[in-house]
Amino acid sequence: MSSNGVLKETKVPLIGDLASAERLEAEKDDQNQSLTKRVWIESKKLWQIVGPAIFSRLASYSMLVITQAFAGHLGDLELAAISIANNVIVGFDFGLLLGMASALETLCGQAFGAKKFYMLGVYMQRSWIVLFICCILLLPLYLFASPALKLLGQPKEVAELSGVVSMWLIPLHFSFAFQFPMQRFLQCQLKNMVIAWVSLVALLVHVFVSWLFVYRLQLGVVGTAVTLNFSWWVLVVGLFAYTVCGGCPLTWAGFSMEAFSGLWEFIKLSAASGVMLCLENWYYRILILMTGNLKNAEVAVDALSICMSINGWEMMIPFAFFAGTGVRVANELGAGNGKGAKFATAVSVLTSVIIGIFFCFLIMIFHDEIALIFSTSQPVLEAVSRLSLLLAFTILLNSVQPILSGVAVGSGWQSYVAYINLGCYYLIGVPLGFLMGWGFHLGVMGIWAGMIFGGTAVQTLILSIITMRCDWDKEAEKASMHVKKWSETM
Repeated sequence: MSSNGVLKETKVPLIGDLASAERLEAEKDDQNQSLTKRVWIESKKLWQIVGPAIFSRLASYSMLVITQAFAGHLGDLELAAISIANNVIVGFDFGLLLGMASALETLCGQAFGAKKFYMLGVYMQRSWIVLFICCILLLPLYLFASPALKLLGQPKEVAELSGVVSMWLIPLHFSFAFQFPMQRFLQCQLKNMVIAWVSLVALLVHVFVSWLFVYRLQLGVVGTAVTLNFSWWVLVVGLFAYTVCGGCPLTWAGFSMEAFSGLWEFIKLSAASGVMLCLENWYYRILILMTGNLKNAEVAVDALSICMSINGWEMMIPFAFFAGTGVRVANELGAGNGKGAKFATAVSVLTSVIIGIFFCFLIMIFHDEIALIFSTSQPVLEAVSRLSLLLAFTILLNSVQPILSGVAVGSGWQSYVAYINLGCYYLIGVPLGFLMGWGFHLGVMGIWAGMIFGGTAVQTLILSIITMRCDWDKEAEKASMHVKKWSETM
């Protein structure tokens, strides 16, 4: 019996261990299912913003690409002029104003998460005021584009024609002051489908007007520039009409004098956002300017501008994730959910990287054909083919970096990240690009490679470390205090 007793005593823990193991396995399966379900739910929330944002950004950027393509078939000089005007003059301006408008992603996103709906309309009107004043201050950039480009070492013919084109782009310049704030105002309310539909109408208008001005009326490179004014103001009018005609009953209560109060605090946050984003945006404009000082600059600028256009086209996808991540992180932090903000970041980065890998392989496969949409010049096609490896790597790297910048915007870290961008891009990237381009005589490939590995890669690594080490619960507490402060004092 004692042996039976021993048997019973030994069987009980064995059975218990088996039951515990089965229970742990079941809990593990539940956790896996729970994680899968959480990813699915977060992905739906993210794509509700990102899907329409990708389309609207692709449509907006396609207007610039279509303009450049029309100019490219007029001649190499016309292509170089429109490329410089779009990528340097408009790009310089675009980066600053887009960055300043991104302050609304922090303000409107966190206010919407905290259900302070009325403040969204007030914030947008403040952004209109600040950006319009900034547009006036930036006018000399367009008025004196030609002498400035000559001073920067651009060829005389290219600089003069670029200056003429820039003068005709002044209406486009002022459209940014109204369009960018309205886009962020709407996307923070998850109304991205409205932006997508308006962008589609503007794109169709742009295609028709481009055909009319260039082929029917034969207005040349000036005609290609003027088309941008029509299409971008269609965006402004469409978004404004939706906003003020009842599309946003909770967040738009009409024009308010409150928009003129608390402007200084708003300007500081807008300036930090502008510096953060424009330091990134200007970085590749400097790449084109540096290339313009190489031998055979016209072909080099054409090839690099085509690569930058393709990269910019694909970048509309990461930029959509930038917007989606900023909104999701801001909404979660505004609602006091730090863990939700962390999880939204992880899902966004993973999704964007998968898409980036796909386009990286696509560029490598069609490396000798991707430039045909812009030019039929054999020297330009060969130059683009040689640059395709760097283009593919840039696309892969940029599938991560904008998302991390979106986390910074959603969390309100703009000032902090601006210093990181300044150090990585301009104290490391530009000198290294100059060294490899001229010191090692590697030309445009050396300039681009140095600026990618020296600037973008280092910045991405630093932002990744900051994001991984972030205390999200503390960030949620800060967001709650910020929403209360902005609602009371702004």
